[in-house]
Amino acid sequence: MGQAAARPSATTVGGRMMAVVTTGTGGYDRLAIQQVPLPLPAAGEVLLQVLAAGVNNTDINTRLGWYAGSVKGGTEATVADPDREGGGWTGATPFPLIQGADCCGRVVAVGPGMDSAVIGARVLVRSCMRKAGFGGMDTVWLGTDFDGAFAQYVTVPEGEVFPIACDWSDAELATIPCAYGTAENMIQRAGVRPGQRVLIPGASGGVGSALIQLLKRRDAEVIAISTGAKAETIRRLGAALVLDRGDDPVSRLGAESVDVVIDNVGGTGFGGMLKALRRGGRYASSGAIAGPVVDLDLRDMYLKDITLIGCTAWDAPVFPDLVSYIEKGEIRPLLAGTYPLERIAEAQIAFQEKRHIGKIVLIPPPVP
Repeated sequence: MGQAAARPSATTVGGRMMAVVTTGTGGYDRLAIQQVPLPLPAAGEVLLQVLAAGVNNTDINTRLGWYAGSVKGGTEATVADPDREGGGWTGATPFPLIQGADCCGRVVAVGPGMDSAVIGARVLVRSCMRKAGFGGMDTVWLGTDFDGAFAQYVTVPEGEVFPIACDWSDAELATIPCAYGTAENMIQRAGVRPGQRVLIPGASGGVGSALIQLLKRRDAEVIAISTGAKAETIRRLGAALVLDRGDDPVSRLGAESVDVVIDNVGGTGFGGMLKALRRGGRYASSGAIAGPVVDLDLRDMYLKDITLIGCTAWDAPVFPDLVSYIEKGEIRPLLAGTYPLERIAEAQIAFQEKRHIGKIVLIPPPVP
């Protein structure tokens, strides 16, 4: 195996690539289709040709500035504001920025002095990276803290790429990293065991639909919350029961009737979720699309010995486990649709309409 510092074929046309550059907080006008310099891998990095890139809530939330502390409402109600101070997951967002947390790519070059054996491999990128290894909780996110996958090429640390052997399409693989990584991390943190009853608000979204599959492979009983129009599809995914968004979980299920709640919705439904939990139950969250500010009755929490689990940093087993589930055929992709990368605004509009189940994926233009 030799050493390589080769550049991809795009260098033959001037060392530039097409990318979607988010220029700051605001509306769709902040998504600029540009030709930008081709990134080159530094020591310890690899250069990927992006084959497909998934759309996530965080892409839209970051552009809108939803992570800023001044925003109290849900993501759907957040108004684009170019003057808002954009708060990222881990601080101020470094605009201008190429977003995109989900990346299926192919390794086309490696940094100086690195082994070239990985060149040519199709890989998934771990979206959530620990700054100082798994001994600390500080994170760096692809497409939020540094340039991501809404481009023809991206550079990432070598240790964050995972070669994968399966017959899925590139677009299908791009449904996995952020949504399934987030879901698997919450399941592992919550310690879900076979036979336990798990309540999932927002079950038709990328994370919610991933949760259904990942919980079913653990033989947990899944109670999903969604709209009636999506109920049959969600049942086919593996939910034992589907509640409508307007239902009161306690009225439908009874108080203290579920072991675990895994909730990326938040908002006004939060209090009812705690009342539905059994004594010693666990509530895990990594999002709040219906609103980050909730009413918490501390008596529901402490009198029932409920554990509240915040989940942002992914634990070490999460992504390798996901790759193994794919390669063993234990989960399947939920690809709702694809758009060319340059039609990103249309893709994000479709994403926010929430008529789909699963993930929407962007496909960059081919390279020479």
